[in-house]
Amino acid sequence: MLKEVAEGVLVHESEFIQSNSVVVQGRDGVLLIDPGITVAEMAALANDLRELGQPVVAGFSTHPDWDHVLWHANFGDAARYGTARCAASIQDLLSNADWKARIAEGLPPEYAEDIPMDLLGLITGLPADTAQIPWDGPTVRIIEHQAHAPGHAALLIEERGVLVAGDMLSDILMPFLDLEAANPIEDYLGALRLFDSVADYVDAVIPGHGSVGGAEQLRARIKQDRAYVQALRDGGVPDDSRVGPSAALEWLPDVHRWQLQRLAQREQNETPE
Repeated sequence: MLKEVAEGVLVHESEFIQSNSVVVQGRDGVLLIDPGITVAEMAALANDLRELGQPVVAGFSTHPDWDHVLWHANFGDAARYGTARCAASIQDLLSNADWKARIAEGLPPEYAEDIPMDLLGLITGLPADTAQIPWDGPTVRIIEHQAHAPGHAALLIEERGVLVAGDMLSDILMPFLDLEAANPIEDYLGALRLFDSVADYVDAVIPGHGSVGGAEQLRARIKQDRAYVQALRDGGVPDDSRVGPSAALEWLPDVHRWQLQRLAQREQNETPE
């Protein structure tokens, strides 16, 4: 079921970790951002768009994680975009003969049989200096950064005051750092500064997973995520309900501890003997 969060901007929320698919209405059809997750959900989304008389004219993946590069045949063969680094990352994975097996290892067991793989990751990388998505609709500004994943991008729908945040700024998930990057802490803090720089223009924030928030919630989430990342950097204990006893998902505290361990290992490996 589609819910309008701003003029011409609609969201479909999946049962899987409150994953948000975003629809932006244009002149001749819609821009579809991060559609997912199961075959049935995507077929229902395609049907909703058909009933609205709104074909998909473009797609965009905010980053190369499997749950953000999915597609369904009923969406049609519109061009699907991502940043150059995002596209390179998923294409590198798809170049392996066993790519389906690699992805299957990370799929949630309860959904694994219902996730379509045939059209996964077939996106075109936009040139590195591309400032906005090429389509006939509201200006959608690309805010690329290195934080959660290679080539991660948030999208600012300027005329609607909407920030599509990808896997950041969630009310249910704490920051998941790209621990393969050279400077994961500083990368994440840098991305949060980018969000600070556009906050005055945002009336609604749509995270990849979690609840849609207003302007005040956007600023609160930036502050909360910054405190979490700084706590990781300083070796402290974050005062963050998302990783505490009341965490929305029981496995999040384990992921938090894993991030701490990985960062500690990195620091140990980088310390000269």
